[in-house]
Amino acid sequence: MSGSLARTCRSGSVCLVAKPLDLPFDPIERAAGIWADRFGPADAMAAVTSIMRAQQILLTGLVLLAFSRTGALPLRVIGERLMVHPTSVTNTVDRLERDGLVRRRPNPRDGRGTLAEITPSGRDVVTRSTADLMAARFGMAGYDTPELGELFTLLRGLRISAGDFRPEPVTPAGDGG
Repeated sequence: MSGSLARTCRSGSVCLVAKPLDLPFDPIERAAGIWADRFGPADAMAAVTSIMRAQQILLTGLVLLAFSRTGALPLRVIGERLMVHPTSVTNTVDRLERDGLVRRRPNPRDGRGTLAEITPSGRDVVTRSTADLMAARFGMAGYDTPELGELFTLLRGLRISAGDFRPEPVTPAGDGG
């Protein structure tokens, strides 16, 4: 599976991972330092950039297809859901297709569109990688349960502000609710 987002994990099963950067420094920390020198406070920039990198690390197109209802999605929808440029989707699907993990097929609802569909081999990769993801706590092993809860709460506020969903109204204590 060379060139894909899959690799063999220590347990012998297949893991889905983002390509490691393998840099001798933290690029986000360095960018934040440069930002601070040129523009001012960099805490928000560093946090947002960290979130974007975390998304790259934690998500792959193959897993997205495995979680879709039919195992197939239009390339446009993959890009929208992963919030990546169409070229990135095309390149990723090309690699996964070369490795036999997805196949392209015409979209029956749109004669011009193309679906990326997970193959039985792709499903096997996702199934085998689940145990590794759980063991690695989805790449979040460096955080304990309270920290993960705090992170979820902080990011939930961001998602609410962005209009992802409407939170249920909170009933004040003593309001009879």
